[in-house]
Amino acid sequence: MTLYFLDFVLLSIGLYALVVKRHIVKKILGVAIMEYSVNLFLVLLGFKKSGIPPILTKDMDFETFIRTAVDPLPQALVLTSIVIGLGTLALMVAMAIRLYERYGTFDMDEINRLRG
Repeated sequence: MTLYFLDFVLLSIGLYALVVKRHIVKKILGVAIMEYSVNLFLVLLGFKKSGIPPILTKDMDFETFIRTAVDPLPQALVLTSIVIGLGTLALMVAMAIRLYERYGTFDMDEINRLRG
């Protein structure tokens, strides 16, 4: 239960950075923290204490396999999420660099003021 609470705290930190901070780089870091928090939550959902890899061997009883094998779906979802998150992060950084080249600042209020 403590791990779920710490994961929620991590999600809250990311959400705080995304909503409150004016600096674009801090907002990007907030999104990345939230992404890692969601990935951690999915891994925690798939965790089974004393679990075995989901590979059925010939000498293994099927009932024992069903009872002790971990669910591979959360790990597959997290791997997919990591790849998608990397692409999203690269896009956000590219857009932040373009904004900095155009306005000379990462501050959202300053960018809005300069846009007029």
